[in-house]
Amino acid sequence: MEKMLGLLKIKVLRGINLAKRDTRGSDPYVIVRMGKQKLKTRVVSNNLNPEWNEELTLSIVDPQLPIKLLVYDRDMFSLDDKMGDAEFEICTYLEALKMHLNNVPSGTIITKVKPNRENCFSDESSIIWENGEVIQHMFLRLRNVECGEIELELHWVKIPGSRGL
Repeated sequence: MEKMLGLLKIKVLRGINLAKRDTRGSDPYVIVRMGKQKLKTRVVSNNLNPEWNEELTLSIVDPQLPIKLLVYDRDMFSLDDKMGDAEFEICTYLEALKMHLNNVPSGTIITKVKPNRENCFSDESSIIWENGEVIQHMFLRLRNVECGEIELELHWVKIPGSRGL
């Protein structure tokens, strides 16, 4: 517990224009990995624009590790098909958390992360002070696939007794 900085809630909101892997469409789900941690959303049947709206929570010990997303199409009688992957860093988000903002109007943009060749952002990602917490909203372009994006939202949870930021 004393090694942990806190918890990162990753809200997997939706997939956009995901790749078709079956004759009817795809049955997508998302795996989120960081180090040895691995979390998974539910499967959304026959949908190329699935809405998960699921929160997955990672314990943050090493903030330098990237968070990886793997999207798959569930198959009943064979191995699940890959539908792309993406990754992102949380360093900029953690720096915004360290500002310990208070009395800032809700909706204030703290900073932005621009898409570039080194990240998977498909659009500018804003880190915002909203309702007393720091939130990062992002769209990630999937790699190693012909099309598709995943929309996410990050929230931080302080844990009493943890190392903290």
